[in-house]
Amino acid sequence: MRHLMSPLDFSVEELDKLFDLAGDIEAHPDKYSKACAGKKLASAFYEPSTRTRLSFESAMLNLGGNVLGFSDAGSSSASKGESVSDTIRIISCYADICAMRHPKEGAPLVASQKSLIPVINAGDGGHQHPTQTLTDLLTIRSLKGRLGDMTIGICGDLKFGRTVHSLINALIRYTGIKFVLISPDELRIPSYIRDDVLRKNNVEFKEVVRLEDVMGELDILYMTRVQRERFFNEEEYLRMKGFYILDKEKMKYAKDDMLILHPLPRVNEISVEIDDDPRAVYFKQAQYGVYVRMALILTLLGIEV
Repeated sequence: MRHLMSPLDFSVEELDKLFDLAGDIEAHPDKYSKACAGKKLASAFYEPSTRTRLSFESAMLNLGGNVLGFSDAGSSSASKGESVSDTIRIISCYADICAMRHPKEGAPLVASQKSLIPVINAGDGGHQHPTQTLTDLLTIRSLKGRLGDMTIGICGDLKFGRTVHSLINALIRYTGIKFVLISPDELRIPSYIRDDVLRKNNVEFKEVVRLEDVMGELDILYMTRVQRERFFNEEEYLRMKGFYILDKEKMKYAKDDMLILHPLPRVNEISVEIDDDPRAVYFKQAQYGVYVRMALILTLLGIEV
């Protein structure tokens, strides 16, 4: 039995197979429509989610399986004080695989150690969000045709953004990757990512404050929102949330084939006037999230079609 806690749980070769499977699912959805008949996905979400929870549920339904679960901690026995360890033991009696989102770092890992079924980390606090990273990688690979030899700008909340930390960890395994890290000083990348991941692996990167200064260098621009739920102080959040807004004026500096990704939801960091730009692929990205989660469910359940 295998779990997914981090994008690094899969080797580059295993990711290639996973993405090939996701591509086949995109091309031949009918072929997979009954692959998980009789199987159940437990959707255990201890904090709010739209895309991640619904895309997991959509993925399982697309495979012919069923879904059960809860969408916030208040509607589970966690509100009565039940531990994650006990909850996963119970879920193991009812389902074949579990996707867990939790505000505490490491909670899905604890669950995986007590579980009798595969557990997928669907986001744990500011730590990891591996299936978003798989979605990001599949989007880039599908639309660019490669995962190496490119300059990737990551803009916004680099301090608390779990999608950012997971993406950097995953991309450093590919050759020719350069990072441009764009943030205000208060939201810079944590030192453990800067020192233990980027510098330790001799990955080329630079940190800048102004997005306009580097737009022309980028093959990918990965925008993120400033996350209200990660701030202890509303005043600090309000001061930071409007720091970067991507609009048509800034896009004038970008390459014709640059892609804009965003893990969503957005607040105001990408103007709606950008949505019709062919370089804006964040809604396509959400669709790729369904394909990659379908491939992941099949892989962890050991189902071959």
